[in-house]
Amino acid sequence: MSVHYQRHGNIGVIQIANPPVNALSHAVRSGLVDALKEGVADADAKALVVLADGRTFIAGADIREFGKPPQAPLLPDVINQLEACPKPLIAALHGTALGGGLEVALGCHYRVALAGTRVGLPEVKLGLLPGAGGTQRLPRLVGVERALEMITSGRFVEAEEALEAGIIDAISSAETPLEAGLAVAQAVLADNSMARVTGQLPAPAANPQAISAMLERLHQDAAELFSPFRIVEAVEASVTAESLQDGLRRERELFLACMDSPQRAGLIHLFFAARSPHVVPGVEKADAFKHVALIGEDPLFERLQKAAQKAGITLTSAPDNATELCLLAPNAARESGTALPTIALENIGISRGSDSALSLIVAENGSMVELVNLSAEPLTQQRAALTLKALRLNVVVSRQQSLLNTLQLASQQATASDRQTALEQASVGIAKNGFCYRESDIDLLAVEVLGYPRHLGGPHRQSTLKDTPL
Repeated sequence: MSVHYQRHGNIGVIQIANPPVNALSHAVRSGLVDALKEGVADADAKALVVLADGRTFIAGADIREFGKPPQAPLLPDVINQLEACPKPLIAALHGTALGGGLEVALGCHYRVALAGTRVGLPEVKLGLLPGAGGTQRLPRLVGVERALEMITSGRFVEAEEALEAGIIDAISSAETPLEAGLAVAQAVLADNSMARVTGQLPAPAANPQAISAMLERLHQDAAELFSPFRIVEAVEASVTAESLQDGLRRERELFLACMDSPQRAGLIHLFFAARSPHVVPGVEKADAFKHVALIGEDPLFERLQKAAQKAGITLTSAPDNATELCLLAPNAARESGTALPTIALENIGISRGSDSALSLIVAENGSMVELVNLSAEPLTQQRAALTLKALRLNVVVSRQQSLLNTLQLASQQATASDRQTALEQASVGIAKNGFCYRESDIDLLAVEVLGYPRHLGGPHRQSTLKDTPL
């Protein structure tokens, strides 16, 4: 069961269990409604607590439902029912409360967080805005200016800042969300406190200066983006709407406009592209190498050293009897006579003609690396990719020829005005030649490393859209 209800003394507990991140699937939304009804009907429960199992509170929407028709109950309706609960309703947060997860918490009457909890409304990163009351309830707690900054940036807010801003009511030193939630519930009952319903708080004070400043900033820094401007409209509605319900209706209209935007589709395409670019298709049951020799010197090696202990990987400066994989810095001499799998490290755009079976292409900004399989077994490439990922590198795997070098060359040979077109044409050639395992890998590298506009979803996606007849 995704959500279940259980009473602890005179406190009813609504517990979400939808691993790994307690995403707001249809089952969770339905379960919340059913458990809430059960808690309200439980005469022995004088207050209710909402919490989640595992390592986090609700971390957002269920990505498995992206692109599918929505199923009732919709999240705004669930949150309205939570907010209307006739008993004190406490959200006990831990890990992260993001997107719809924070909106659920805002619909509760009190919010307590364990130390280290982070909250945020990051929908803008997917070309969306909070569509379940976030743009209406958050400004009532923190004001227009801070709400605008938080929602247009999508940043995560640490518990201490959330407490200072009024997003949460307390930070608990309890060991578990259950202990924290029960303690707050008992304190609320002991004080005979009235429920503090966010939606019933006064509308935030008008702040035309904050609205104007944000619009000026967006026109300067993100004029081509759609959802940030709709966020400003939604937050402004929290001030100008005659009631919360009117503001929620306006928020929903703007949310649906974002859903229909091509930018939303492009950003979600990249979201999925970033999920497993290190996976070599067809390889199963691979594990990382545990003993790696870093031969020579390179700034990248310092990053690897910092991550090695936590990853459980032993790094040495030369091969020994335990070594399973060698990583060869540029200009470093390869160990003679070794039959160990070796990765030749190369800077983007600079090929040294190594005879290594694997090549690691590193860009100047260091955001991603590309592991190219020149002649290794697929299993070896997969194990090497898992090793690099364990060492905190964002890895994209490819074969035969570097995607990054191909894209970089196309970009350098084009004029500034033709650069996007050149990347799109190069991406088509990469896909036709089979150098990528997934066409989305081209888009990910072009956006993260070469600065192709994120909201377009990547050059290969754009080339596909242009080839699609209307």
